[in-house]
Amino acid sequence: MDFVEKDKKKITEDFCKMIQCKTVSYIEPGLTDKKEFEKFTTLLTKCFPKLYSTADVYKVGNTGLVHKIKGINNIKGHGIVLMAHYDVVPAVKEEWSFEPFIGDVKHGRVRGRGTMDTKGTLCACLEAVELNLKNGWKPAQDLYLCFSGEEEINGSTCSDIVDWFIKKNITVDFVLDEGGAIVENCFPGVSKPCAMVGTEEKGSTYLDLIVSGETGHASAPPKNSCLGLASKIVNILEEKSPKAQYTPTVKELFKTMAKYNNNGFLSFLFKNLWLTKPVVNALSKKMRGDLYALTHTTLAVTKASASESYNVLPSSATIGMNFRLLGKDTTDKLTTRILKKARKIVGKKAVVDIKIVSEGNPSRVSSTNCPEWNMLSKVIKTTWPEVIVSPYLMMACSDSRHYCRITDKVYRFSAMYMSKEDRAMIHGVDESIKVDVLLKTVEFYCNLLQEV
Repeated sequence: MDFVEKDKKKITEDFCKMIQCKTVSYIEPGLTDKKEFEKFTTLLTKCFPKLYSTADVYKVGNTGLVHKIKGINNIKGHGIVLMAHYDVVPAVKEEWSFEPFIGDVKHGRVRGRGTMDTKGTLCACLEAVELNLKNGWKPAQDLYLCFSGEEEINGSTCSDIVDWFIKKNITVDFVLDEGGAIVENCFPGVSKPCAMVGTEEKGSTYLDLIVSGETGHASAPPKNSCLGLASKIVNILEEKSPKAQYTPTVKELFKTMAKYNNNGFLSFLFKNLWLTKPVVNALSKKMRGDLYALTHTTLAVTKASASESYNVLPSSATIGMNFRLLGKDTTDKLTTRILKKARKIVGKKAVVDIKIVSEGNPSRVSSTNCPEWNMLSKVIKTTWPEVIVSPYLMMACSDSRHYCRITDKVYRFSAMYMSKEDRAMIHGVDESIKVDVLLKTVEFYCNLLQEV
């Protein structure tokens, strides 16, 4: 699709203005600048006048914006959802080579926090809708554009939006959110670029492991302090791998990657898991990284605290951990397993407890055997004919997991090419996006709108 220069200019300028809104979300409410969020929502009404004169707009939850465009052939009580979030993570100005919220174009790239995550897809979606509405387009069924400003802090807004759909008895037939992207060298032996569409998310649970015992002077320490015992527990948890699991998404991913693999051995390995699982399991444990994370629940030890003084034994030690849960694993099963191992290690020397800071179990698996998946695959191939389309297990969490309560047609795909360097900018420094990539993302949404 060739946009006229006027449209290119509008898209780029609108996007720069979005980036200039400092919509940084913080867990501590007092740190969030609500005026910047209001500035952003007001900006949308100015940039997309046709949308705002056509759609019914609802404010839901703390930061939710729901835009409903009525379909011409709609089945009553049904609709599709295109979603994104407009909040961003903080940016430390001193670490960047330019102002984090500069929102300008330099060397063919729009620069600033949020360009990749995810104001880019939000802007592209809205620009596509605005262009189509101006040309007389109307969706076949009710279309809902749902945006949250609390995704980065796991806020309640998206869950509130899902509750809104439930209360209104609206059946959601299709959801598209951020997620996988079009990447090269995504899998060993596969040379073609791949559109990785998330059909499943790992769960994410934060917990504190607390080991408590007697305090005292450091001059006469016991064999193991609380912190020493906690370290022993952590060492065992890190060294002993949980049982490998192959979810439906991972099996389908491996099958797809085997089909397009240039390496005969790898093609055989991933095509015949019924025979080769022991080999894959051994490789994943040795290599770690993505292959291991695709087939195991993972642990990252991220925090530790104990005594505040060098010469005082701690009365308790706290170790903070992040588990990414896979398949049949749940927070309840996880805590039971940890406590059993921990109490065996410490015996009567100390007391072990677990505090759940936040919990999230693995998501529902979305269908790839349905018209909605076929439609999305068709649109991807129309926009990027050269790519392989594959389901993908999301390691990170997105707002879209909340929609799994009401539909099994939740797809996570950031419709843009992302190089390894691009992906490193997400939550990193000097975040930016190529203007050409942004325009291609608008094209994707234009193609998608012709199918809904």
